[in-house]
Amino acid sequence: MEYSSIAEQKQNQLWERIPQQWRLSPSQIPAGMHSPAESVTNVQYDRVNVLDIPRSCGLLSSKELEITQNWDIKGLLSQIHSKRVTAKEVIEAFCKRAAIAHQLTRCLTEPLFASALKRAEELDAHLNRTGTPIGPLHGLPVSLKDSFNIRGADSSVGIASLALKPSEHDAPLVTLLQSLGAIIITKTNVPQTMGALDSANHLFGRTLNPLNRQLTAGGSTGGEGALVALRGSMIGFGTDVGGSIRIPAMCNGLYGFKPSQGRVPYGGQTDGQPRSKGRISIQAVAGPIARSVSDIDAVMTHLVPWAQWFGEDCIPGAWPSPLSSFDRNKKRPITIGVLPSDGLVHPLPPISKVLNEVAAALRCTPGVEVINIPVPRALSKCQAFAGRLMSVDGGISMLDHLEKSKEPLIPWLQTRMKRGKPLTLSQLADLQAARGDIEIELRRKLWIAGSGSNGNGSGTGHEQTIDAIIHPVAPHPVPQLDRYNAVGYTSSFVLLDYPAGTVPVRNFSEEDLERGVEIKENVLGSWDKVNRELWDEKTVDRTVYLGSPLSVQVVTPRQHDYELFQAMDLIDRAIKTDRSKL
Repeated sequence: MEYSSIAEQKQNQLWERIPQQWRLSPSQIPAGMHSPAESVTNVQYDRVNVLDIPRSCGLLSSKELEITQNWDIKGLLSQIHSKRVTAKEVIEAFCKRAAIAHQLTRCLTEPLFASALKRAEELDAHLNRTGTPIGPLHGLPVSLKDSFNIRGADSSVGIASLALKPSEHDAPLVTLLQSLGAIIITKTNVPQTMGALDSANHLFGRTLNPLNRQLTAGGSTGGEGALVALRGSMIGFGTDVGGSIRIPAMCNGLYGFKPSQGRVPYGGQTDGQPRSKGRISIQAVAGPIARSVSDIDAVMTHLVPWAQWFGEDCIPGAWPSPLSSFDRNKKRPITIGVLPSDGLVHPLPPISKVLNEVAAALRCTPGVEVINIPVPRALSKCQAFAGRLMSVDGGISMLDHLEKSKEPLIPWLQTRMKRGKPLTLSQLADLQAARGDIEIELRRKLWIAGSGSNGNGSGTGHEQTIDAIIHPVAPHPVPQLDRYNAVGYTSSFVLLDYPAGTVPVRNFSEEDLERGVEIKENVLGSWDKVNRELWDEKTVDRTVYLGSPLSVQVVTPRQHDYELFQAMDLIDRAIKTDRSKL
């Protein structure tokens, strides 16, 4: 079949899985939601915030609203395990809310409501019979990016030729979550090929940002971002090879956590790429998108110790970590470095402003020292290396999938994706060797305070003296549809395998507009030139950014994942303390 026929079949299948009694009336659905095919190219959206519609639509009872709004993960699990509320009541409330979220944003691909409710009944029966939960996450509603294989469900990743082919096995992360008692309620939308930063495809249409439908929901885990923002899931899991967890978190005002390799099982996915491509190029990782740092902690505390027994790509780990530099270094303050740029693209004024605000809040935090980090020259090389490693196969497999059903590229990819020539083994070896040189250089320049060009700092010049770094997630605010730019701010830390997370700071305000003021610095290059178009009053109405979330990225050294959580928690508390003084 051609892609349009497959898309029609998949959309009908999705709609049939939403019970009639969970459907919004036409008057409650904002304009432009009824044409998924058109949404990819030519639909113009009004500036609409739909966050309040689940509360006001009348489909959720007062108890369902309480269940989906009043608890963090630890609190909700306590309610379930103490039998104050049943797992079935929780899962039904979140399934219904996820269905509402989809009708407002197109965030779902594979609703698993029937199987989730059946599993909830089984968990309730077990708890009533034995008095003990199945596992520490017993009854927790979880959602997953479309790429994770779940037996009996498609993993089409926005490509028509991969649809209508249900997976035969569960991904290791699915098995791990279920063994802990979590219940997977749905899979969520991604961009075509998962190679774009705006979640649009010809199969399911474009996922819209629930905060402002004129702005992107991000990619490639954009469906998760929209769903978690609308409280249709307690926590969502995505993947990240260029920023695909951190970017949707930024776009939807959420917390994203990209761990190091080996912390969360990644295998068992459909991505349209040659099998195990990541083993020879650049390896993506799996991680959560959540509404708080504590929710990330509530799940990672159980995933990390067990991951090695489920994922063939995982290593032994502990959470909390007994080796945490935050806990060991009692003789000196926690040191946070401020890294203002990636060296390729100047951050736009509101991005520099919010980074400086966070640094100022940290300087007022007892026990914390803040230092400025000069941008290392090697950092500016990371984006190019990451891009080359992502395309080692020349994109041949992915384009073959598209051609099978005569599926065109989405507009954002049309000028960015074409058939290339796969690298030879010697070319790949040279590329990986150069990558190793960059890793060594940046280990000195980013984590040893005072390290000069020869690498000599205090002491022997080899001790870590910086515990965490704050850095922009992107050099621009949440952009309009299909205008995301400069992925190097996030892809560099996948190349380096540094754990990195997103922490929301505040919303874009009138003061951030700086009307009539333009950037005076010299243009650094083509990426910087395009980035300035997102601020130039001749090419954008800056008021489109009003009310959108502004975030910072937090980074720690390789395998210091628990320290990333600690740093995100420290920074989040510092931001909230600073805001409380205003």
